Amino acid sequence: MAALMVRCFQGLVKRLENTFSLLFDRNFPPDSLCMATVGYYERPIPLKKPRISLQELFGDGFLWAVPRNRRTIERRWKRKFGSPDYVMKILLPKTNLLVCNSCGHHHEAGVLCPHCYSKVQAETEMMQEEIQKELGLNPVENEVVVLYSGEKENHPEEYWKGKRIVEMKKERPSWFSKNLMQPTTKTPTTSGDVKPTELG
Repeated sequence: MAALMVRCFQGLVKRLENTFSLLFDRNFPPDSLCMATVGYYERPIPLKKPRISLQELFGDGFLWAVPRNRRTIERRWKRKFGSPDYVMKILLPKTNLLVCNSCGHHHEAGVLCPHCYSKVQAETEMMQEEIQKELGLNPVENEVVVLYSGEKENHPEEYWKGKRIVEMKKERPSWFSKNLMQPTTKTPTTSGDVKPTELG
C-alpha cells in the first residue's frame, strides 16, 4: 500500500514538472522539483506465460504467403495453356509426319523410323551377344566377320583367311543389309595437300 502511494506521488510530481516546463516555454529546469522519496522495492511476481507450441503457431497459417489479389481469368489461362507471345503449352497437331516406305509406320520428317530402328537395334544386340560368346572379352586383332547361314559358301576359302568368323544360326533378315558390318572401301589418304574441287 505504501509503495503504491509513493508511485502515485512520483507520477504527480512528474506531471507538475511537465506543466511548469510548458508554461515557462521549456526554460523551466526539469530537475527543480525533484524530491527524494524513500520507500521499499517490491519485487514483481513473474507471470507464468503459457508455452506456445509450433503447432499452435503455424497451425492457422497466418505466416504463410497468401496472394493479395485474385488472378484474372486471362492470367490463369496464360499460366495453364501458355501464350503465343511466349511459350505455347497446349498440344498442337504435327504437320511433318511421313509414312515409312519399308514398314508403313508414321515418323517425323528428318528422323529415322522408330519401328525399323528398333528391329535393327534388336538384331545388332543379338550379333553382339554371339560375338561375345564366340570371342569372349579378350582383344581381337583380326577382322571379325558376322555371317548368317548360307553366306560362307559365296566366297572361296582364301577370302576368309586372317578373319575371325562368327556365324549366326539363322538366315539374314531381308531388311538387314550386308553393308552394315563391312569396313569402308576407301583407304585413308597419306597426303596433306587438299585440292579444291567444284570451282566451276
